[in-house]
Amino acid sequence: MKRNTKSKGKLHIRMIAVILALIFLTGVAAVCFLNIWVIEKADDYVISAEEAKELNADCIIVLGALVYPDGSLSDILRHRVMTAVELFNLGASDRLLMSGDNSRENYNESAAMKAYAVKLGVPSEKIFQDYAGFSTYETMYRARDVFRAKKVIIVTQKFHISRAVYLARSLGLEAYGVICDRGTYQTEFINNLRETGARVKAVYSAVFQPKPTYLGDAIPISGNGDDTDIQE
Repeated sequence: MKRNTKSKGKLHIRMIAVILALIFLTGVAAVCFLNIWVIEKADDYVISAEEAKELNADCIIVLGALVYPDGSLSDILRHRVMTAVELFNLGASDRLLMSGDNSRENYNESAAMKAYAVKLGVPSEKIFQDYAGFSTYETMYRARDVFRAKKVIIVTQKFHISRAVYLARSLGLEAYGVICDRGTYQTEFINNLRETGARVKAVYSAVFQPKPTYLGDAIPISGNGDDTDIQE
């Protein structure tokens, strides 16, 4: 009797282990599938700078990233702005949309991005600031609904470009992506790891399209970018 009880106990443990393993493998397969889905959906719209200069887009969207306390840009963000300015000079668009995080006092990604682009020679009035670009999805939603853009060029790194283009197109934007990598980054492994999960979340956002944290009045991208500056 005791042997039968022990045998049944071991069998239950094995069954539980098999079930957990199947759940884990199913989850891994789902994550892999959704990552491939996002990458393949965006792949045809990731283009070179030479191709982008023929688009005459409504704006070039620069996605925010880390700004240091002294106001200088991290390498990832600096390279995004530099590439966007190069596209501007090529004639790909005559408007830049700097979208970043300004949710905390004394931290303003979009203002730092604009200041750097101005330093590189872009007229201030050609640069718009989106202070509520708290995520890639929210940036694209606001580009469409607040800034009234229709055709956009997105500038970001290779690890991020597929998700950005995928989300923009899921919201109805005619979006194209230009990769801005200029070497390797110290956080490259972490960025790629994070992006694996972020692509899964992107599919959810594309399907359900939740509203962003903030919307507000329309600020057409065809206007004057200085109107989006914070008045001191």
